[in-house]
Amino acid sequence: MHLQTRIWQAIAALAIVAFIVLLLIKLPFGGEEDEPVTRSVELPPLGYEVVTFDALPGWAVDNHREALEPFLRSCIALQARPAEAAANPVEYLAEDQPVSFGGTSADWQGPCEAALALVQSGNVTLDEARAFFEANFAPVQFSQPVVEADTAPMMTQDGLFTGYFEPIYPASATRTDEFSAPVLTRPSDLVTIELGTFRSELAGTRLAGRVENGQLVPYDTHAQIMRDRPQTEVLAWMNPNDLLFLQIQGSGRLSIDGRDVHVGYAAPNGHPYTAIGRELVRIGAMTLEQVSMQSIYEWLESAPAEAAAQVREVNESYIFFRLVTEEKDPALGPFGAQGIQLTAMRSLAVDRRYHTLGAPVWVDLDTDDNHPYPMQRLFIAQDTGGAIRGPVRGDVFIGSGSEAGGQAGLMRRTGRMYTLLPLSIIERLEGDGTQAQADA
Repeated sequence: MHLQTRIWQAIAALAIVAFIVLLLIKLPFGGEEDEPVTRSVELPPLGYEVVTFDALPGWAVDNHREALEPFLRSCIALQARPAEAAANPVEYLAEDQPVSFGGTSADWQGPCEAALALVQSGNVTLDEARAFFEANFAPVQFSQPVVEADTAPMMTQDGLFTGYFEPIYPASATRTDEFSAPVLTRPSDLVTIELGTFRSELAGTRLAGRVENGQLVPYDTHAQIMRDRPQTEVLAWMNPNDLLFLQIQGSGRLSIDGRDVHVGYAAPNGHPYTAIGRELVRIGAMTLEQVSMQSIYEWLESAPAEAAAQVREVNESYIFFRLVTEEKDPALGPFGAQGIQLTAMRSLAVDRRYHTLGAPVWVDLDTDDNHPYPMQRLFIAQDTGGAIRGPVRGDVFIGSGSEAGGQAGLMRRTGRMYTLLPLSIIERLEGDGTQAQADA
């Protein structure tokens, strides 16, 4: 029986314990596997080091069994590629980093088959689940540069971790005074170009625009799209502030006449994302400490319509959507960039230029005013995001609905990440030398 079919059968029989919920707002994330992670072509340098599992804070006390199901789901996508194909086709490889972190599909076959065999053997204990990850992977800790005024760049293992959720918004099939903003499908004249097909050093970077007189020119900005709607299908009509946050999340559920309609990310207009919270601080509407998803939404709702529109359109980025018709497991979240349904508190959005979708990732997050306890748990990289940029940057999928949204809106934490890579990839990394990049 084909490995992918066996994995689906195993997933159906696998019981996973419920989740813990904690965490902030995600910026636009992709719903297609090869959608762009960022528009910028300037990539930060990367440091990495192979470490032991003993070096992972809290590793021994997590419930690793909860990560087995999402990992098996990711195996379906990982094993869909030919054995010799790159597991991460948009990985950025610098000249001084000849060894791929993603490897090939064949590198992931062993861990995927071992996970399947473990699940099919019967009830998986916590110790067995932890032993599986320890036997088939080794952790790699990543670091990235930090630049302070008047100092040379230094490498740090700390990075920013936020949270996101699947919103459920009221909407209408027709335009009304309340629901005046259209949810648009991808226009036929929107063109995306993978720059990696022209230059290998630009792998993972895309441009979006339209062709005019034989030249690619930028597509319309957010404001231009609102003034002069492109010729494309309208999936639904929403409150304009709800639409903004739907675009920030990248997908969600719309409640239309008592029925739920799922919409997913289709494409961006190609303009960079600008956080409107910074604009509200700039104009004196609130302080930096007051900025949150909730405070931004409340300001937009209470402001005059024209003022709210001006603030929304400071962000020139615009996301087009598609109607999600794939069969969904109601217990899971939306489809992420890997084409796999997300699992609350076990799915993580990462920067695909550095991390392979489907890879297990250990996250160690510090405490802060909103979170009195550290977060130390195993996630599976299954999504991407327009603001998720850099080797040490993650976005935790919290869940669906308003409660998850409230928790996501409070999350902006400092932490560290360790990607678990198959041993065959580790052997090549160690053969190439794992400390050099950190000190280069």
